Amino acid sequence: MIIGGLEKFSLIDYPGHLAAVIFTKNCNFRCHFCYNPMLVWPSTGDRNQEDHPIIKEDDLLDFLKKRIGKLDAVVITGGEPTLHTDLPEFIIKMREIGFKVKLDTNGTNPQLIDSLIKDKIIDYIAMDIKAPLHKYDLVTGVQPDMERIMESIHLLMKGYVAYEFRTTIVPQLLNKDDIENIGKTINGAEKWYLQQFRSDTQLVNKNFEGIPSYSEEELLEMKNIGNKYVKLCELRG
Repeated sequence: MIIGGLEKFSLIDYPGHLAAVIFTKNCNFRCHFCYNPMLVWPSTGDRNQEDHPIIKEDDLLDFLKKRIGKLDAVVITGGEPTLHTDLPEFIIKMREIGFKVKLDTNGTNPQLIDSLIKDKIIDYIAMDIKAPLHKYDLVTGVQPDMERIMESIHLLMKGYVAYEFRTTIVPQLLNKDDIENIGKTINGAEKWYLQQFRSDTQLVNKNFEGIPSYSEEELLEMKNIGNKYVKLCELRG
């Protein structure tokens, strides 16, 4: 497991839990709006970047052991954690310490997600729905295997593990019609969070830095659209 960062305490990343957030390195998407470019690009990749510290797993485990009783969960995010073949073993180590584990994923590895669910070693999964299916390449900067994305959606909607879907609302990429289309794709889902776009930081695509976000009124309209399709649609951020 290549660990690229650690947030020692979070009240918002795992609903209802005090959690540490572990950031894994590398991602198979190049989402224009991603504000973790230092985690997306491989260390030997195709974009100049400052060196980003990699945390040793043993040091991370030592930290978490000292937080027993103060934290009750960890969130594994990225980058894209399911790119790491040792993810199941890493999750088990977290659970052996006594923590619940939430996974953030883009859904491109349904086989691994299925394994985590069947082996009952994951407590919560948040999957990003980047765009309507026909616009995924526009938003992610790559052409994903959409059958894999749909397989992950269907896996979560079976309800064998607590889950949520999330969509970051970027004005130049997504509009109300897109929210309608995504809603149809995840019709009947438990939770869908529409996330406010952040442009006040370094992004994977510098052209998106500093552009204005949707207004609260516009986001509320999108939330109302979402609530036609899922049991709970809320705004976040």
